[in-house]
Amino acid sequence: MKTLPTKDVIYSFSSLNPPVMRAKAGETVVIETYDCFKNQIQSADQEVAAIDWNEINPATGPIFIEGADIGDLLKVTIDDLEIGNQGVMVTGPELGVMGHRMEAMASKIIPIQNGKAIFSDKLHLPLNPMIGVIGVAPEGKPVSCGTPGPHGGNMDTKLITKGATLYFPVFAEGALFALGDFHAAMGDGEVSVSGIEVPGRATVTFDVIKGTHSKFPILQNADGFAILVSAMTLDEAVKIAVEETIDLLLPHTNMTVSEMTMLMSAAGEAQISQVVDPLVTVRFFVPQHVLDSLNIQLFN
Repeated sequence: MKTLPTKDVIYSFSSLNPPVMRAKAGETVVIETYDCFKNQIQSADQEVAAIDWNEINPATGPIFIEGADIGDLLKVTIDDLEIGNQGVMVTGPELGVMGHRMEAMASKIIPIQNGKAIFSDKLHLPLNPMIGVIGVAPEGKPVSCGTPGPHGGNMDTKLITKGATLYFPVFAEGALFALGDFHAAMGDGEVSVSGIEVPGRATVTFDVIKGTHSKFPILQNADGFAILVSAMTLDEAVKIAVEETIDLLLPHTNMTVSEMTMLMSAAGEAQISQVVDPLVTVRFFVPQHVLDSLNIQLFN
C-alpha cells in the first residue's frame, strides 16, 4: 500500500499543481497530514499571531488518479481515519461568529486521551474525527485550500469521516486529489473558525465513475446521502442543494417535481456544515430509507 507523507503539500487546489503521486482506480493510499496550522502551535505559551499565516490549511497531495477524465466522477472512500494525540483551537478578532467581540488572538491546547478531547478538567468531549479539507482541482483559477467550492476544498463537514464515500466532479485530467485539515471534534458551523485541529493520516480508496457527472460533491454513508454546496449565503446554498438533490433523484422515479419536492420537505434535512469560511457550506441530506423505498442506487 502506498503512503503519501506530509512533505508534499499544497495551499491551493489547482490544475497547475504537479502531481506528487499516481494511483489507479481501485487502489488504496495512506495520506499523512499536518494540522491546519502546519503543526506550528505546540504550546499554550506560543504567540498565535506570530505563526506563519501563509502556511495555513496545507493539503497533502495532489494525487493523479489514472483514468479520471474531465466530466467523470472521482469516488473516494474513507477506509480509516487516525488522529494525533494533541489538538489545538484558535479564535480572535474578526474570526468566526464572535470575532467582533474579541480584542486578541487566543489559542487552546487540547490533549486527546482515552477516546476523548480534554477541553478542561470537567469537560471531556467525545471525538468525531473528520476531514475538513478534501477535494480535487477546480475548474478555472486556483482556489485556496481555505475556501470551499464545487471541487470540494475546505467544506468542514463533520460527515466526512471513516466509512463515508465522497463523489467529486472531475474538472482536470487525473482529478488531482488532496486532503488535510483534520479535526478531532467539530460541531456544525465551526463557529470559532476552528475545530479541534489535529494532524493525522487517512486511508482512502479511489475509483472512477465514467459517464456520470455532478455539479457539486456528494457524500454517502450508511445513513443516506448529502449534496454539499458552498455559496456566499446559507440561503443560496440551501436552495442550490435542494434543487440539485431533486434533479439527482427525479430520473430514478416517476414522480413529478411537485411530489418530489413534498417528499424532500417531509424527509430531507437541510444541515449547516460551516459558516466561517470565505464561502459557507451546507448539506442537504436524504435518509437511506427513502432510497431503499424507491429502489434507488446512486452511481451503480
